[in-house]
Amino acid sequence: MIPFLLIVNLIVFCVFGFDKWQAKKQQWRISENTLLGISLIGIVGAASGMIIFNHKVSKKSFLVKFFIVVLIDLVLFYRFIRH
Repeated sequence: MIPFLLIVNLIVFCVFGFDKWQAKKQQWRISENTLLGISLIGIVGAASGMIIFNHKVSKKSFLVKFFIVVLIDLVLFYRFIRH
């Protein structure tokens, strides 16, 4: 399970980096809903990507949705370890 989570978080981190790179080039971008969806399975990679690439950190609507994803992740993680 740990290797899977490491790989998924690395992929999510790279996706955030790629989207930031595309934004700088003003080219096709990954939708916010896709970014939030993959954040659900790779929250650490997403948060790291947001911080390191300075991506989506000034967009309040995205941050609110991201915080909701973090809460969902915490609830799912809690339920997973309880059962």
